Amino acid sequence: MPQIWLTYQELGALMGCDAATARAKALTLPLDRRRSRDGHTRVKLSPMLTESFLEGIAREWVDREIAACAADLFALRDKMAALADHRDNAHPEAIEAAVG
Repeated sequence: MPQIWLTYQELGALMGCDAATARAKALTLPLDRRRSRDGHTRVKLSPMLTESFLEGIAREWVDREIAACAADLFALRDKMAALADHRDNAHPEAIEAAVG
């Protein structure tokens, strides 16, 4: 399992609370805490929190991929509709003969 260190603000986003509440929760849990060179204190996630964090990243990636695929499908549908309109308008006499 990878080591993931988050600031209290990042931990709060993961836990669905603000940074102060995340700090209070981190103090009650047996989580390692260290001050980084940038001055922010970071908390090392437990295996359970790490799994939740990685699942969230994977879920966001899947959502982005689905949205991109949907956009591609809509663009393809629009192109096909434009081609069908062009085809239908290019040969009106053929359509009239078929409908007859």
